[in-house]
This record gives sequence, C-alpha cells and structure tokens, in this order.
Amino acid sequence: MCVTEEHLKRLFHSEMDPKTQSEPMRVLVTGGSGLIGKAIEQVVKNEGGSLEGEQWIFVSSKEANLVDLQQTKALFEKYRPTHVIHLAAKVGGLYLHMRENLHFLRDNLRINDNVLQTAHEMNVTKVVSCLSSCIFPDKTTYPIDESMIHNGPPHTSNFGYSHAKRMIDIQNRGYFEQYGRRYTAVIPTNVFGPYDNFNLENGHVLSALMHKTYLAKKQGTPLQVWGTGTPRRQFIYSLDAARLFIWVLREYDEIEPIILSVDEDEELPIKDAVLMIAEALDFKGPIEFDTSKSDGQLKKTASNAKLRRYRPNITFTPLSEGIKKTCDWFVQNYDIART
Repeated sequence: MCVTEEHLKRLFHSEMDPKTQSEPMRVLVTGGSGLIGKAIEQVVKNEGGSLEGEQWIFVSSKEANLVDLQQTKALFEKYRPTHVIHLAAKVGGLYLHMRENLHFLRDNLRINDNVLQTAHEMNVTKVVSCLSSCIFPDKTTYPIDESMIHNGPPHTSNFGYSHAKRMIDIQNRGYFEQYGRRYTAVIPTNVFGPYDNFNLENGHVLSALMHKTYLAKKQGTPLQVWGTGTPRRQFIYSLDAARLFIWVLREYDEIEPIILSVDEDEELPIKDAVLMIAEALDFKGPIEFDTSKSDGQLKKTASNAKLRRYRPNITFTPLSEGIKKTCDWFVQNYDIART
C-alpha cells in the first residue's frame, strides 16, 4: 500500500486548525457518482478521511441538473453545505469533444457559474473545483505548471471544455478579490480507476482501452487501438487523487490552482499503457493501431513541483498496479459499469 494508516492519520487529523475542529464540515460533493467522487467516498468511508461530526454528501445529476440555476439553488438549500468539492461537469472522450465543442463550452460555463455563485450566496466557506490538464496551451514549453494556464489557446480538439474550465480559475480570483472567498481549484492529470466511464467511444483513454481489450479477449479478435499509441500521458490512480482532494479541502489555502500529478518521469506513451492493460486482462491476441484516427495532443507533461513543495514525501500507486486494480474491478462489475 502506498498510503499507510499512519500517513492517513497525519493527512486527515494532524494539521487541522481549531476552527475546523470545533465546527464540523458539511461537504457537498457534486459529481459524486463519478470516477473521483466515488474514490473520495471510499477514502471518507473506509480510510478515515472523515472527522468526527462531519457530514459528506455525494450527489449526482439524478438529484439535480446543475446546468439549471433553480435546481442548483434547491440542492444547496437542501443540504446547506459549509464546503463544496465541485466535480460535476459535462465530460467525454476525445472524439466526442471534437464533435460537440460548443455544447461542452455552454453547459460547463453554466454548471460552474451556478455552483460558484450559489456557494457564494449561501456563504460556503471553501469550494475546491476540478480542472483538467487539457486546459493548458497547446503550444507551450514543458513541463507545464500552474502559472501557464492562460498563456495561449488550448488544443483545438477540446477548446470548448478547456475554456469553460479555465474560467473557474478566473472566477475564483474574482470571488477572492471582491468578496474574500477562498475558492480554489485542482488540476489532476489523467485520472483512472474504478467507476470510470468505460464507454468505447466516449470514455477516457485508459478506461475505453480496458473495455476494448476485455471485448477483444472475449470475442477472440485483435485489439484495435485508435491512433498511433505515441502520445504521452501522466496517469494518476483515482484513490491517490481522492486523498489529495481531501488534503486540498483541509489544508491548501491558496486561491491559485495546484496540479495533482505523478512525477514528470512517470509520463509514458499510451502504447505502454496498452501493454499493461493487455497483461492485466491476460489478453494474448494481436494489437493493431489505427493510425487514421487522431492522436489528439501529443504530450501534456505537467510539473508537480508545487505539490511536492507542500507534500515532499507523497507516493503514488504504480501505474501497472492501478491498471490491474481497475481492470479487476471492471471485470467484476461489468454489469453495473458505465459502458
């Protein structure tokens, strides 16, 4: 295990300020049924991530459509949160983004504005929103860091989603400067794990590949991978990301965002991840790369130097281990997984 019981105790209990200890939080987690929301729920319920007296409320779009302002306000009135982890978003894979950039822009702008403004109006102490590494400029120097978000246009494949996510950072600055609100954001690199979206076309890269590999093995057909397999990515296991989200909620006081990522030297070609998935699922058939499909951004190397300054000794689940755990979960929960 990368995170020991002693580490969790220190992470969740040792550096709390007296105010937080005497006034238990009521934390509303939007997007609570998704990949990161489910991981946070597991950490809260099974790893000692919740302090005595705290309430953690995990909600999904079934309870409220956050594109609608009135539904957003009703949700906040119902639960009266003191803190919010904002994960809800209109999301999808590369090819869905390429087809529907306008929809991703408009829906996410509405969701984020509704959540942040309602949180402000209801005097929510802190909001931690989730950004994405795809928001960074397409043409940039590497590694990218938190200061570079607005230095140029994002990749054209997902410009709608990326610009909408960037605006959270702008709004956080505005709420702080105008009202003193301590709203912030995190920027995870490619998160994967149980409860991901495993849809073949619209899922994230690793989860879609896991589903493809599962089906190829079952059907006795070659595994067809879209693209060349050469784009490089940094992958973070969802449970690792979840623990860091809770740390940010409790202890990170900056308004400026922080990248949550494995180290730069952990970035690897998607082709390598495909081989790890094949091994985890015991797939022994041929693997074919469809080079007529777009690769998207070739790399997004992110620096976690800021995170390392705060948490110098943090360790991450090795990619092969995280892939194996996720593949095992997917096979065991195929009937309920998002496919």
